[in-house]
Amino acid sequence: MKLALVGGRGYTGGELLKLLTRHPRLELALASSGSQAGTPLRAACPDWPGDETFVALAPDRVGEVAADAWVLAVPNGVAAGWAGAIGAAHPEAVILDLSADHRFDAGWTYGLPERNRDALRAAKRIANPGCYATGAQLALLPLLGQLDGVPDVFGVSGYSGAGKKPSPNNDPERLRDNLVPYRLAGHVHESEISHQLGHAVRFMPHVAAFFRGISLTLSLRLATPTSAEALAGIFAGYYAGEPRVKVLDGMPEVRGVQGTPDCHLGGFTVDERDPRRVTVVSVLDNLLKGAASQALQNLNLALGLDECMGLDHE
Repeated sequence: MKLALVGGRGYTGGELLKLLTRHPRLELALASSGSQAGTPLRAACPDWPGDETFVALAPDRVGEVAADAWVLAVPNGVAAGWAGAIGAAHPEAVILDLSADHRFDAGWTYGLPERNRDALRAAKRIANPGCYATGAQLALLPLLGQLDGVPDVFGVSGYSGAGKKPSPNNDPERLRDNLVPYRLAGHVHESEISHQLGHAVRFMPHVAAFFRGISLTLSLRLATPTSAEALAGIFAGYYAGEPRVKVLDGMPEVRGVQGTPDCHLGGFTVDERDPRRVTVVSVLDNLLKGAASQALQNLNLALGLDECMGLDHE
């Protein structure tokens, strides 16, 4: 089976290329980049085994490319045009959008396998979730029916989440010995989480000096009292058998998930003064479970392959 990657020059594109090097059933049809056409793929993925280069591709030329699946790694606001062109030229192809353009579109399947696995097996149009949104939803899903009020989600991301284009949020000098809050109201992932779960959340994102990874601390109020032991049991039961979610006895840390396709959940805490007030911690690699490896999970499901094919890590 062949995969075409549109906009492969960024961090997520590089991670997806790396995953493809060890996938036994998927091979690359092409990787496009308007600004880097002619540049070797090894510039984005040092592990790439061949001499292929990024190519220039326009939406009106997609009919010339034979691929079973297309991944759109383009900025927000750009993916819809590509999806329309690809869909017209290749109506049977699977299209996965890594941007936010289709996460609120009922005509696209939302790519959170732990919740939508059956739908993904029949999907032709997949909206890959945002990185923060993935970690927050996995922490909220086991308790969704017990929530009382609006959860507070405090998130910290490595600066790769700000992309390669220079900005204050990926400037190592600004971030040195620092923690920077940003978009404290109206962040697109706040809307995404609330929309997908049907329950409002309050999200407070920050960026730190480490390169990759996300840590989310969620403060929740439940309808009934609980204990830390009961809370851990709920999560362990909910995610039993889930290949890419690990429920820990202790506190999840970013270094435990960097370079892996997994989300770690733990840090289960109940306030003794108010046993309805609880805290949960969720960590993941924003470039993998928050983007590229989750995309590959979704593609595997949609193409009838084993969900974790190409994802097992050292």
